[in-house]
Amino acid sequence: MSGISKMTRSGLTALFVVMTGIMILAPAAAQETSRLKDLAFLEGTTEEPLVGYGLVVGLNGTGDSYTVANTANSIAMLLEKLDVTISPRDLKAKNVAAVIVTGTLDPNTNVGGRIDVKVNSLNDATSLEGGHLIMTPLRAADGTISVLAQGSVSIGGFNVKSGAGNSHRKNHTQAGLVTNGGTVKVGLGGNFMRGGHVAWLLHNPDFVTAAAVAAAINDNYGEGTAIAKDAQRIQVTIPVDQNADPVVFIARMSELESRTDAVARVVVNERTGTIIVGKNVKLKEAAVAHGNLKVIVSTYYDVSQPSSFSRRGNTVVVPEVNTDVEDHEARVLRVPDTSTVADVVGVLNDIGASPRDIIAILEALKRAGSLQAELILM
Repeated sequence: MSGISKMTRSGLTALFVVMTGIMILAPAAAQETSRLKDLAFLEGTTEEPLVGYGLVVGLNGTGDSYTVANTANSIAMLLEKLDVTISPRDLKAKNVAAVIVTGTLDPNTNVGGRIDVKVNSLNDATSLEGGHLIMTPLRAADGTISVLAQGSVSIGGFNVKSGAGNSHRKNHTQAGLVTNGGTVKVGLGGNFMRGGHVAWLLHNPDFVTAAAVAAAINDNYGEGTAIAKDAQRIQVTIPVDQNADPVVFIARMSELESRTDAVARVVVNERTGTIIVGKNVKLKEAAVAHGNLKVIVSTYYDVSQPSSFSRRGNTVVVPEVNTDVEDHEARVLRVPDTSTVADVVGVLNDIGASPRDIIAILEALKRAGSLQAELILM
């Protein structure tokens, strides 16, 4: 050790600390846990979509054009309900835009609760900046009017036009948000507790995780309290001593820690060239040959002129097309058996191909039986 410099000694010390930390953390990493509230949601609490048709007024000349018939008809119908009669043909309101209003409602939300609603331009309005949504009923899938929406529209941007075709735009100005703009008038009648039972539904169905969640609940509240009915649904019987206050029981149960598991997956996005390698992905031994054929077609334009003092010739532009073909030699790479995500990443890096080429290679490895994971193409 006398020949080792201070820098080398410090490097060895740092390496020892890192390796020690890895050895200490390894057992903990083997038992990955998550809270039940992060793994699942209660049956009967899924938000329901709502939709409605309305008008946004108060725009600064950025509303629908006068050629849009449905906007003029909607304004005329609205004014008729307010005891004002006018023909749609007489309306040229550039300060009004027809919009589609959407929102989501928890089935257990009580009457009088408030929700956020989103507003989206339906026709050719250029901006909803500064607009105000007029009272709009929002309907559930069965046609029930559950929410009334109204309020000022916030778009989080702007669209300024200064004439002569000059404009400056920030964010998308044809869509906006009305914060707390929806008032619940009719509840959807949701019920998370039925016959003394509640049920947890896993976000990512998996038999191993479902069994682990049931075991975690039984460990805390007694055997038989929870039963995994399938890969997603865990039914829980509310203990007799908890019937008086089931909300507190559910709140405490949602904080329980449970082991999790998931299917090995590789997710690729061919549009962007993104590759995500999940946990437990493995490769069996295989051989990959990868080569590229590159063809470049380029066009150059030359000017052809007649000789001096010529009376018949004309000056013309003559295109010249050149084609270059580059065929790189294929490289055969041995893919060894892998057991960790790091090993898989190392193999993909060794291939030396572009992300899109790696996607094609992964598809081929899956078909060959080498890729031990579910391959998902987005």
